[in-house]
Parts: sequence; structure tokens; C-alpha cells
Amino acid sequence: MKKATKNEIKFIRDYFLEHYSGVVTELNFTNDYELLIAIILSAQCTDKRVNIITPALFSKYPDTKSLSQANIEDVKELLKSCSFFNNKAQNIIKMAISVEDFYGGVIPHNQKELVLLAGVGNKTANVFLIESEGANLMAVDTHVFRVSHRLGLSDAKTVEGTEAELVKKLKDDLHIFHQAMVLFGRYKCKAINPLCNDCGLKTACKSDGRFGVDGKNEIKQNKVKGKK
Repeated sequence: MKKATKNEIKFIRDYFLEHYSGVVTELNFTNDYELLIAIILSAQCTDKRVNIITPALFSKYPDTKSLSQANIEDVKELLKSCSFFNNKAQNIIKMAISVEDFYGGVIPHNQKELVLLAGVGNKTANVFLIESEGANLMAVDTHVFRVSHRLGLSDAKTVEGTEAELVKKLKDDLHIFHQAMVLFGRYKCKAINPLCNDCGLKTACKSDGRFGVDGKNEIKQNKVKGKK
């Protein structure tokens, strides 16, 4: 698949900045604690489902102190409609314990500290920092992976490689481009039946409907084993 030219990269940048500059995550949250948990729960689970689950969870466990003391079976019951709820219940409790023990109940805003928390890998840490403070970081999920490859912004085989190429080519406003590609991939450049005829980036697309339309080239998501 061909790579985007410099002019095409500028066109793609301009398009996303014009149409997606004000967009934010579709996850519902009111503070750092709720945001981090929502991101952890969103692994292989839709934002819509997470938003259905979290009100009861946050009502019963409104902070890391209460969650750190929670009964695991009770938390599992609250998360049972979420994918991999057993692992996620364990992870968010462990995360809460660590935040209480090492950070005084305050979610850290340092990437190296974030990835030490249960359930938090590089992508989750980046998304947290993007959403909480507009950090100039890129996080690659299945939508970003698909969109970046279809537009010729990357041909890397891994999440890490794709992230590195996007950072190099897009450079600034990465928080906007991350969320733009998430929503663009979720609603427009879908894995199956992408809306190509109604796409403002059609002239820059390199796939002609080939990449990922059948799901074969989609990023392979591992089952949640603690980090993402």
C-alpha cells in the first residue's frame, strides 16, 4: 500500500483539525479517578457499554480509597456486562490500592508512574494524559490503526510502530489527531462497510476498500491480561 505524500499528510492534518478540533472522548467522567477507570474498562468494550456500567460503580466507590477496600465479588457484579470483567475488577482494585499507598489517593500524571498501575499500559496512560490535560501524545487503538494505514500514514505491523510513525508525521496537536481518528474510524472509516462515498478524505485514501474491510488486517487485540 502506498504511503501518503507530504501534500497528502498536510491535507489529512488540515481536514482533521477543521472537522475534529473540539472533539473529546465519548467516555463519561468527572475527575481523573473516573477517567482512568473508564479507560481501563473500555478495553475491548464499547464506550457506550462503559457509560452504562460506571454510574453504579462510581456511586458505590467514588474514589480510590473506597475502591481499594472493595469486595472483589461486588465489583465483579457491577462490571459483569463488561468484557473481561473478572480481570478488570481485579485490576481496578489493585490500581486503587497502589494509588492510595503510593500517591495519596491522587492519580499520577506521569506516564512512567501510570504504567506501573494495574490495568494501565502505554496506550491507556497516553489516552489518560490526552484526555486529562491535552498532552501531545498519540495512542493507537484498532480505529487509529485502521485509519492510519488506510490513509497511508503508516505501514507498521505493530501498535508501537504505528504510534512512532504517526508521531513523526503529525508532530503537533497529537491529542486532536488521536481523538479524530478514533471517531473517524468508529463512525466513518469503519472496519466493515466504511462510508467511502461520504468521506472527506477519500482522495487521500490508499486502500480502495481493501485494508481491514474484511477484518483480516485489523489490529489483533489481545485478551485483557492486565495492560493495554
